[in-house]
Amino acid sequence: MRLHTLSVLSLAVCGAFSSVTMAAEDLANLVNYGKVSVDARYRYENVDQDNALNNANAQTLRTRIGVQSGKWYGLSGLVEADNVSRIGDSSFNSTRNGQKDFSVVADPDGSEINQALLRYDFKQGNVVAGRQRINLDNQRFVGGVAWRQNEQTYDGALAQIKPLTGMTLTYSYIDNINTIFGPDDNRFDNKTNPANIEGHSHLFNAQYILMRDRRGAPQLTLTGYSYLLGLDNIATTAAAPLGSLASRTNGVRAAGAIGPVSLVGEYAQQQDYADNPMDLDSDYYLAELGYTWQNIVFKGGYEVLGGDDGVGNRAFQTPLATKHAFQGWADVFLTTPADGIEDAYVGVTAPLWGGQLQAWYHDFEAEQGSDSYGDEIDVSYGHPIPGVPGLVGLVKYASYDADTPLLRGNVANVDTDKFWLQLQYTY
Repeated sequence: MRLHTLSVLSLAVCGAFSSVTMAAEDLANLVNYGKVSVDARYRYENVDQDNALNNANAQTLRTRIGVQSGKWYGLSGLVEADNVSRIGDSSFNSTRNGQKDFSVVADPDGSEINQALLRYDFKQGNVVAGRQRINLDNQRFVGGVAWRQNEQTYDGALAQIKPLTGMTLTYSYIDNINTIFGPDDNRFDNKTNPANIEGHSHLFNAQYILMRDRRGAPQLTLTGYSYLLGLDNIATTAAAPLGSLASRTNGVRAAGAIGPVSLVGEYAQQQDYADNPMDLDSDYYLAELGYTWQNIVFKGGYEVLGGDDGVGNRAFQTPLATKHAFQGWADVFLTTPADGIEDAYVGVTAPLWGGQLQAWYHDFEAEQGSDSYGDEIDVSYGHPIPGVPGLVGLVKYASYDADTPLLRGNVANVDTDKFWLQLQYTY
């Protein structure tokens, strides 16, 4: 029996070796199939707030160069470097330049390695180790904040496994987060905006596509997630203790489509985690309805981040989210007010003259109590620049009209207008 077993094993090993030999890959593939990427983004941003701060006028240039290797037996690598530079006068508060008499435009100067990773792809998935971009689902809880000039990236490891058709299981361990406020801290930062968030975090995400249409597009996708965020050196507000954003968020999401109609529903619960000195217990709800007509997409939704009547701000927070994509482009509610927030919104995305037009309206109310925070109108138009492949222009405007002068939890609430003019080149 033992000899028979050894014979079978020997045949298996020889067969595997023969297969590997026949399919041998040249180590030079790493270089021969590699590529260089270049991305340059100029932006002018104006911020006008109804308070004592001077209007901000920021001109910045983000330059990104990346080198992506080819693959060798599934292995590949990526290195990507960023530089953010101010152009002209420093008449804005970058959070690091000390210009506190001006409104904030959170794009500090500096150079940093944006990504540096090794990746292994195999039949059932992939593993990535190093500094990397992580965007989960719609980025409401974990994202790269790509709107800001210095992208948010993550130091750690991520594994994705696809054990069944339509199923993707994701796990990530993170021990450092490179925030948009980097690359460096100095005497002008505070505990709400560190350049690096330290701590041990675990991200679990399971997604399953239950139904597809005839073209293979998902018709019903279910997602379950658990995000355990150990965020040691950051606080909810300047008055809150460090670690107050450490949280455990468990939730489920369903997104589907029936012909031109799309539906999204989501629920999550958030509690304190790790060494958070505050007791957290709040809920998140989302309901969204969309309709597509001749490439024009109409959407309406209702999103709730629950508040808490305890001492301090214990509302539902999303510290790793791409927040600019939610609750209005004026970014008034980057920190959820202590009384929570209800956001009722409608919007349209439409092709126009070879570009894309977006328009949104938001109405904000307190989740606890009867306060009306205010409303906001957002409009943007993006268009490729004729004659220059890879160059895209964008004009964007946000106008927030405040109803309540001050929100509980030391979150200022004032009329805010923002205007952007942007050119981005990608090669």
